[in-house]
Amino acid sequence: MTTAAAPVPDTSFDNIPKDDKRITQGWTFYDWANSVYPLVITSSIFPIYWGAMVKQATNTDSGKSPVDFLGFQVPGSSLLTYAISAAFLLIALISPFLTALADFSGRKKLFMQIFCYLGAASCAALFFFTPDTLTISTFVFIAATIGFSGSIVFYNSYLPLISSEEKFDALSARGFSMGYIGSVVLLVLCLGLIMGHETLGLEEGFATRLAFLLTGIWWVGFAQIPFRALPADPGRPAGAVSDSGWLLNGFRELGKVWDQLQYLPNLKKFLLAYFTYNMGVQTVMYVATIFGDEELKLPSSALILTILLLQLVGIVGAYLFAKLSERIGNTRALSWSVFIWMLICVAGYYVQAGWSFYALASVIGLTMGAIQSLSRSTYSKIIPENTPNTAAFFSFFDVTEKLSIVIGTAVFGIIAQITGNMRNSILSLIVFFVLGLLFLFRLRGKKLREAPAPAGATLAPPPATPNVGIPASGR
Repeated sequence: MTTAAAPVPDTSFDNIPKDDKRITQGWTFYDWANSVYPLVITSSIFPIYWGAMVKQATNTDSGKSPVDFLGFQVPGSSLLTYAISAAFLLIALISPFLTALADFSGRKKLFMQIFCYLGAASCAALFFFTPDTLTISTFVFIAATIGFSGSIVFYNSYLPLISSEEKFDALSARGFSMGYIGSVVLLVLCLGLIMGHETLGLEEGFATRLAFLLTGIWWVGFAQIPFRALPADPGRPAGAVSDSGWLLNGFRELGKVWDQLQYLPNLKKFLLAYFTYNMGVQTVMYVATIFGDEELKLPSSALILTILLLQLVGIVGAYLFAKLSERIGNTRALSWSVFIWMLICVAGYYVQAGWSFYALASVIGLTMGAIQSLSRSTYSKIIPENTPNTAAFFSFFDVTEKLSIVIGTAVFGIIAQITGNMRNSILSLIVFFVLGLLFLFRLRGKKLREAPAPAGATLAPPPATPNVGIPASGR
């Protein structure tokens, strides 16, 4: 039996205004700033350029050809996947520690800035990516991924600090929509640069690398808006940090969050649901370009057009499901979204190049924005209200997401390798959505937010009836 530590009284969060227009608008602009990374680097231009560099480095016509990486012969396409997995594993390991320190010291914004600058600088450094710099560019890509993922943890943790609970869904949806719009604007500019390289007197490879440089500049430039607008969070009150220093206090903070989870069964159930259905969602998002290229043999122009379609439809989906959650509740709206993803898996098994592919892409875009936005806002409604360690709670959320990506993409790759057909991998993802839907059903009709652990209580069975609830819209 473990004794839960008594919570430290803290009223300093009252000094952060809720629903301040300047602050909330500034917060959404970080979505506008950083969303260019997953669109330009993760999903569209960079994977295509990576394949071209592999072909040049190996003097072959296949992006799957083995390349030399630190003395090992690794298939080029696999190396990119391994780099993504390595980045997610690393950030999953370090983010809980860093967020605990950020909560204690009140430096969420500082840590958010550090990861932002790391990611933006790494994106810009990809300008120097050539066949001769493949190895070092792989590490630069990993650093960019870490920068993006790390900054999101601290960005998300601001949501319950700056917004009233009834506006979580709308503000979260607005942030995702800003991200979709901003990333589409930059992608169109980059495509114009690449497609018009002859008119501009540039080589195509040079124009593509300029797109990476522009991505870093866009990210760090527009990030200055939220950095100026967001308040410095108060952290812990004076005397909360013991003489043993920040290092041990960081680990103690994680321990306290873990202790609180024993008293928050609904939070654990939601994290389990999110972990399972997010395996399917993130895997589809990361392999969509590969599936279209290898399985459907779509040209690069069609793939990029599809990605643009996903972003635009995602804006509609985020707002549509935010309105739906107001009418039927968060978990019910999420359940419908997960059910649609189950149908997407079945349709993906049969889809062919042509109108059916674009129709399926539209449905994916509609539910892609919805499920990400609602997951973030629902989690904000479940964590204890006015908790002084929101970043530590959101680090659990972030680690859950990163580990689900690692497992989901690994399962996809293993099934594709065994069966020799990515369609089987797409169909198999339905298992993750079924499990996620079952876990969500365990939360329907319940008040999601529960009372925090009482001071001095032992971690015995959680209270039978939580005494802190939320409105029906959060159910």
